Amino acid sequence: MVSKGLLDKVSVIRPMSWTPQVNSAHARFLLVNIAHFLNHFFMLVFSTVAALALVRDWGMGYAELIPYATPGFIAYALFTWPSGWLADRWSREGMMTIFFIGIGLSSAATALAQSPLQISAGLLFIGIFAAIYHPVGIAMVIEGRARTGIPLAINGIFGNLGVASAALITGVLIDNSGWRAAFVWPGLLSVAIGIGYFWLVARTPGMPTAALKRSTSNSKAELVLDRRLMIRVLAVVFFSTAVGGLIFQSTTYSLPKVFDERLTGLAVSATAIGWYAFIVFSIAAIGQLIVGFLIDRYPVRPVFVAVVTAQIAFFALMPGLTDWSAVVVSVLFMLVVFGQIPINDVLVGRITRSEWRSRVLALRYILTFSTTATAIPLIAWIYARWGFDMLFMLMAAAAALIFVAVLMLPRVRPAAAFATAE
Repeated sequence: MVSKGLLDKVSVIRPMSWTPQVNSAHARFLLVNIAHFLNHFFMLVFSTVAALALVRDWGMGYAELIPYATPGFIAYALFTWPSGWLADRWSREGMMTIFFIGIGLSSAATALAQSPLQISAGLLFIGIFAAIYHPVGIAMVIEGRARTGIPLAINGIFGNLGVASAALITGVLIDNSGWRAAFVWPGLLSVAIGIGYFWLVARTPGMPTAALKRSTSNSKAELVLDRRLMIRVLAVVFFSTAVGGLIFQSTTYSLPKVFDERLTGLAVSATAIGWYAFIVFSIAAIGQLIVGFLIDRYPVRPVFVAVVTAQIAFFALMPGLTDWSAVVVSVLFMLVVFGQIPINDVLVGRITRSEWRSRVLALRYILTFSTTATAIPLIAWIYARWGFDMLFMLMAAAAALIFVAVLMLPRVRPAAAFATAE
């Protein structure tokens, strides 16, 4: 006989399943990471389609087209809270299944659009299902772990590769099959993965929710703070999240168009532009791994300060650059933009309990995606009047605001201190 206490400890690592070798913690973690890849991929397909195909096929300007993505990003923000609430109250695995299948069907349906309004409707549904991922997936990554920096960094790399692949895969599909294929084939792939996820993970009996709450709420990775310090940490997290979301979306959404204009000596096709964007985003993804390693071993505040200081410097360098110099500086600023991502999630994981963590993460991502929604019309407005040089200067100013906020962050122990205490 195996004691109930031992089963509870094992269940923190993975739910009990009918095939332990297949439905393991590693398989669950991999599929959650793939979901992060797809989340960012689908949210950025239209940016490349608009910049490289519809401006020609529909005879509309870039600044005219990209505002049609705004409803999708508004839904991305608004539906984050109900997604987190349902995950905490019902099932994180069930919500992840809905994510895979829902976003895949929405993408495939968007390919049927015959007008900008119809594309906007398709992007709206993509945004609704994309809203599921972050409050649910990030909570699943944090769940039951003492050191969360590296797992969050690995998860973040998958998301960054989704950003990178959006421009590359979309560019290849545009050149070979047309822009509609960029929505259809990834959508059908997501549906297939969703069915596999349901079969391997979601349909298997897991530990009861109450038991999961009891076991994970006692994790040494949770830091006990008094109310005043907790409010202070959350205030810094939410502010840096909001401004950081604006920076992240402005850079990732506009980079294919920036390269279209500035890499005239290097890239002459949608595929070539996609390759350069892929290279930049893929190299920059290493930033999350570096920062994840550092915040597991050192206090968060000095790492955070170094990251935003580098953002200020590299954004200020970008105006006026073309060809290889533009590519190199793009790698540098994306390295620290991506590097910031795991910091706030680590802080949330350390000061929240598992049973309400998805809802706190939902609030954080509501702020992120609300500023993301404002970034789309902002990019269009700035581009139409001053071009991208002004956008980069504004990003440097936004990073400076985060710098000031981070200075108010109290000292938070690295995860190594929690591990030592166990």
